[in-house]
Amino acid sequence: MRSYFWVGLGGGLGALLRYGVSIWVASPVFPWNFLIINLTGSLVIGMIMALAIDFSLLSQDVRLFSAVGIMGGYTTFSTFTYGVYRLYLLHQIGYALLYSSISLVGGLLSCGIGIIIAKVVVGKWRQLFS
Repeated sequence: MRSYFWVGLGGGLGALLRYGVSIWVASPVFPWNFLIINLTGSLVIGMIMALAIDFSLLSQDVRLFSAVGIMGGYTTFSTFTYGVYRLYLLHQIGYALLYSSISLVGGLLSCGIGIIIAKVVVGKWRQLFS
């Protein structure tokens, strides 16, 4: 039951964060807000999962709160698909393809960079304190 609490709390915080970023970076022409949300979310979830799985530095509760909760509430596939569909309706096919490509490739790269950052930070931390 405790896991539901952490996921719910994190999900609420992630949704609030997503809303704030989507307002702050809103654009009528290109869905920069959704792109920034999904790329930064991919980066952060890569870091979280590397710390949790590769280094066992995060407890189950912290992983549920941060990865499943916050990042699950912050990023969402539905906002991505809505952004692509909206561009399609506006007859902005080039932008729709660009957004889709950047989201997919950028998300994969961001996740990988997040994993690398976590590994470098943990490696440096272990060098300093061992």
